[in-house]
Amino acid sequence: MNRQLPARMRRQRGAAALEFALVASVGGFMVLLFGAIEMARVLYYMNAANEATELGARVAVVCDYNSTLISQRMQQVFPALQDENILIEYFPASCRTNADTARAECDSVKVSIAPGMRVETVIPFVDFGFDMPPFATTKSREAMNSAECT
Repeated sequence: MNRQLPARMRRQRGAAALEFALVASVGGFMVLLFGAIEMARVLYYMNAANEATELGARVAVVCDYNSTLISQRMQQVFPALQDENILIEYFPASCRTNADTARAECDSVKVSIAPGMRVETVIPFVDFGFDMPPFATTKSREAMNSAECT
């Protein structure tokens, strides 16, 4: 049974494979596009976290002990940051006991973002997130009660 296909059908041979190749390449491009966008967003978050700790440390060295302005300024740079994710440490530890004497006794301040801050991705149909790595900045103490704290 060697039947020949009509001429019209012979011209259509391979059309489905070509259509699949075109659609698959567009799909692959979309996956790469979403991946590149998400990678850029992750890098943006990491840079914003780094800048937030840098700004928080700069504000902390000139403001009173545990000023609320520190977290406010950090959240302006990195809005996803919550108060519970911000860690502020003064050194030596004994200088924290009295806010009135902290100006004279503290040598440095370390502002960091607590480990475990979760960032969710927005890739469609994929439930994926990652924990931010810890970010920290330490600065030596300067004159406290500066005009920047008002």
